[in-house]
Amino acid sequence: MMRLFRLFLRIWRAHLGAFLLGTVLSVLVLSAGTALLGLSGWFITATGMAGLMGIGIAFNVFGPSAGIRALALGRAATRYGERVLSHDATLRGLAALRGQLLAAMTKAPLRVLAALRGSERLNHLTLDVDALDGLALRLIIPLATTLVVLTGFIALVWWLESGLVASLQAMSYLLGLTLAIVLVLKTTSQPSRLAQKALQALRERYIDVVRARPELMVSGTLASRSRKVLEAQDRLQNAQGKIDRFERLAGLCLSGAGTVAASASLYLGITLAQRGVIDAPMAAFGFFTALALTEVIAPVHRGLTELGRMKDAARRIDAQIQHGETLPTQAAKPARVGKADQPVLALSGVCYSQFGRAILKDFSLTVRAGETVALIGPSGVGKSTVLLLALGQLRPQAGQIDLAGHDVFALSEAQLFSLSTLLPQRSALMSGTVMDALRLSRPDLDEAQAWNVLTAVQLAPVIVDRGGLDSRLGEGGSGLSGGEQRRLSLARVLLRNPRLLLLDEPTEGLDHATAQAVLAGIRQFLPDAAILMASHQSVEKAAADRTVLLK
Repeated sequence: MMRLFRLFLRIWRAHLGAFLLGTVLSVLVLSAGTALLGLSGWFITATGMAGLMGIGIAFNVFGPSAGIRALALGRAATRYGERVLSHDATLRGLAALRGQLLAAMTKAPLRVLAALRGSERLNHLTLDVDALDGLALRLIIPLATTLVVLTGFIALVWWLESGLVASLQAMSYLLGLTLAIVLVLKTTSQPSRLAQKALQALRERYIDVVRARPELMVSGTLASRSRKVLEAQDRLQNAQGKIDRFERLAGLCLSGAGTVAASASLYLGITLAQRGVIDAPMAAFGFFTALALTEVIAPVHRGLTELGRMKDAARRIDAQIQHGETLPTQAAKPARVGKADQPVLALSGVCYSQFGRAILKDFSLTVRAGETVALIGPSGVGKSTVLLLALGQLRPQAGQIDLAGHDVFALSEAQLFSLSTLLPQRSALMSGTVMDALRLSRPDLDEAQAWNVLTAVQLAPVIVDRGGLDSRLGEGGSGLSGGEQRRLSLARVLLRNPRLLLLDEPTEGLDHATAQAVLAGIRQFLPDAAILMASHQSVEKAAADRTVLLK
């Protein structure tokens, strides 16, 4: 619950004024509705009594009827204002949260980003955030307004009618509300979490199936992957069915409490009226007020049934924001160009462990300007880890990493990525033209420079056949083969013109001749860059000036 409260303040701290005013208006809406029904009951009973007594001509109908119209109009106006204020503040807060979450994602280590699928990112930015819209609208505001209105009108009944009637109403509603809250919290928390997870799985699997449908059809696995989508849907329906059953039971507790309160109010009101303690219209006022208060407490259980998924979403969002910003935060030092004989990259005595397993121990490496070094060794030995350490995306337990003559962790983000860049094993392309994809790296890119870099990665003939730089690509670079997408991502990296170029298996999926031409084109395009690449291919080892074996 503390995480929910902390996240609530994070989201809506800037909009607390609007929320407070919206809560006040919500109190006025419910108060007007309750008073409207109570006054109407009193008015109908009073006019009927006046008619039976033959004094209807003397009964003032204008005051109560004016009050009824005023309450009806006031309720409509305040409801409109409450919806505008509370919903607007909610949407603004959630929009800001999405921005914070996206910023945290982009600042996470490249290893984390590379492992995160697009469907997972979409879930973080949509489902988890959307789950929190009920935190204010269906939980905090309804609960606060219910307590205020319930307390206020029970006190009013105590003052106008009878303390006994008010006490019975208070006990009935308190018992019903307590039973509903306990029932919902004990029974719907787990199904609510399971429903949220099932919905996330359903969306992730559906997106993956739609994106990879041609590949799945070719491999003959489309049917099995589609069954997994339906399995997630079945889990969602089962969990939602449990939530609905328990929500109806909670609603039954609340409506039962209202029925008991209204019945007791009617019986005691009639009894007191017969004894002459109160008049009949006031007995009707207590009865109709009890009926109206049933509607006041009804919305509370809906928000409580969503508490499980809210807490689960809050846990993931809070963890993402808290741990996403893992880039160095030390004071940045001015970048300086090193001496001519100084290596561009120097790792000295680096030790790195992950999950208790030592990946690198006392590892040292230098890469000089114009030199190409290939890291070789079996999968999982730590080649990609060395690249991420060199880029300052992982922090070693011991050792020193220098880039351009100074500590890599003392560089600001802008300085770091102006000096070095990385082509990871998985790169993302967005829909748009080929020129759009290249200009993500260099916004002022002209056509001559674009063709130059495409020639370097052996992609120029492919783009010419597709219609040139203005030819459009689909989502994820669809329209190009896997190898062509890889080379377009490589071209975008080369346009950064870094002093240190880090390549993670750059020729994966290319034939030998194309791989040779691409590696030669990289060196021709960046003749003075220091190049460090994680290598599995013999053509990459052959293109390197030297190799470093990791064991």
